[in-house]
Amino acid sequence: MPEPEAARGRERTSAARRPALDDRESYPAAPVAQERAGDGTENAENPITARDAGNGSATAAPTEDRSGAASRARRELGTDSSAQPQSASALASRARRESGSAPPTLGDVAALAGVTVGTASKALNNRGRLRPETRQRVLEAAEQLNFQPNPLARGLLAGRSWTVGLLTTDSIGRFSIPVLLGAEDALGPEQISVLLCDSRGDVIREQQHLRNLLARRIDGIIVTGRRTDPRPPLAGRPSVPTVYALGPSTDPRDTSVVPDEAGGARMAVAHLIDSGRTRIAHVTGPAHHAAAVVRAENARQRLIESDLELSGGRIYHGEWTELWGRHAAGLILRADPDCDAIFCGNDLIARGVADALREAGVRTPEDVALVGYDNWELIAAAGRPPLTTVDLNLAEIGRIAALRLLDAIGGRQAAGVETVPCRLVVRESSVM
Repeated sequence: MPEPEAARGRERTSAARRPALDDRESYPAAPVAQERAGDGTENAENPITARDAGNGSATAAPTEDRSGAASRARRELGTDSSAQPQSASALASRARRESGSAPPTLGDVAALAGVTVGTASKALNNRGRLRPETRQRVLEAAEQLNFQPNPLARGLLAGRSWTVGLLTTDSIGRFSIPVLLGAEDALGPEQISVLLCDSRGDVIREQQHLRNLLARRIDGIIVTGRRTDPRPPLAGRPSVPTVYALGPSTDPRDTSVVPDEAGGARMAVAHLIDSGRTRIAHVTGPAHHAAAVVRAENARQRLIESDLELSGGRIYHGEWTELWGRHAAGLILRADPDCDAIFCGNDLIARGVADALREAGVRTPEDVALVGYDNWELIAAAGRPPLTTVDLNLAEIGRIAALRLLDAIGGRQAAGVETVPCRLVVRESSVM
């Protein structure tokens, strides 16, 4: 039965109002009309009416038919043959940049530079064969967007985490912090971060830190501490390159970077001899510490080379404390009242010696010159008088250890012990 003419007319009108199915599916980002929150009526992207703020009247705005809206949507998406084509990623990049809703991605850089993501990656990582102008265009796009590479993606691409662990037993940080700073100086240009873990001298805690570091897929480990005594290698020999700094590994196959303790002690004694001192005493730490033994033996040897003997006739071993320094100063003055110089095994001992000399009415350096060891700035520079001391060059030890670790990560590990020269920091306690 034929449909009434009115029904067919309503169907044509309804069909005219609906956008084509292709339009709805192809251009969802540019809706033709939006639901107005206030009254449920439809409001086109360019409103049909605009309320005049002054008199409340409504002013008609230009209308746009459905086909015009679809054309405009195609132009914005870059699918209109009459407009300059743009990729969907380029439009997404532009939207993110304009809204500031997310940090720029590698795809954003590639879109802005007009290259593929692979080409952008090669340019930013300085890989592959690219024309100089292409590489420069990518670099400029990255700078314009303030693009920061995703470390996880970078790590997956290179098979690395761009992190190393620094495992220490020095809970105070007196020795490990300078080593850390030196390591960061070497690793920073390679965009490698350092994770500091303090075992506090506890073997179980050290193993826990080691497991955690390896679980993070670190690229290597620097092991350091608060003593220069040789130490056993890490249990289980980690599967990543490892370098020992300050205290060497007992395994000759490992890479170790240590201060030149012998050279530092000889330097201190030579400085006192060159200053005209001839009756030189030596006060140091426990005889079972490698640092105390090495420093004492080389101080004695340097005196012998100059036909001199130790003041008091012996090495004064004790604790690494001010209290021991004050006590030892009294022992020395009683054993050899003509002592004219004291070389101390560390700066804390030297500060205790300086206090005892001052209390006994002995002037420093006029009557007795004083030299310490370690160059602990907090102690040495604030001494009364400021203390001449031997600097272990800890930051340089950390820097060289990091460089050796980078070599090992690159497959060029060198076994053995490398020594770093100490330096003498001269202050008022030893010169007039």
